Amino acid sequence: MKLAKGSASWILTSLVLGLLFLVLSIFFERLELKSVLIFISLVCFLLVIFFMMFFRDPERKIGKHIVACADGKIREITELKDDDIGKCICISTFMNVHNVHVNRMSIDGKIISIKHYSGLHIPAFKKESEKNERVVIIADTNIGKIKIVQIAGTLARRIVPYVKKDDELKKGDKIGIIRLGSRVDVYLPVKKINVKVGDIVRAGVDTIAEIDD
Repeated sequence: MKLAKGSASWILTSLVLGLLFLVLSIFFERLELKSVLIFISLVCFLLVIFFMMFFRDPERKIGKHIVACADGKIREITELKDDDIGKCICISTFMNVHNVHVNRMSIDGKIISIKHYSGLHIPAFKKESEKNERVVIIADTNIGKIKIVQIAGTLARRIVPYVKKDDELKKGDKIGIIRLGSRVDVYLPVKKINVKVGDIVRAGVDTIAEIDD
């Protein structure tokens, strides 16, 4: 199983701690203490399995038109006027802990801006999460500028971008990961939306919009 870039430290730390507590349990004869050390070791090994599942990075067959940036459930679709993009539609995808958390590019484009903003860690499904820590990516594409906003949540304390300014990306290329789940908003200057609130989508695979004629 392929693992996401930036996940090795989490998995190795849990594995080393699990082995350490297991070895320590050998040197203690008191049953109570031995049992505690073995229990802690077991928890660490379970974390290894959890992190391997969480940080999985499966191969994807890239879909048609404009594809989803994130795995998860569409929670909101809003038509608005954005300061960076202008008139556009924002599609918000909420990632649960069981989703793949590697985010992907929705359409071919060149990264013209990427900025990190510190903030709170409010649950990503709440309106107040607009004040959360985030990474804002703006790309120039054949439909004009698009914006992708990776938003941290309660458990998600680290957003790890894989891209930098001036990178030229293809649709479906990996742009980063939000550790332990959260939300991704994509702002598109289009009208033909192919999803609705409640739909489940996969990053790079499922079409969320089409280019206007």
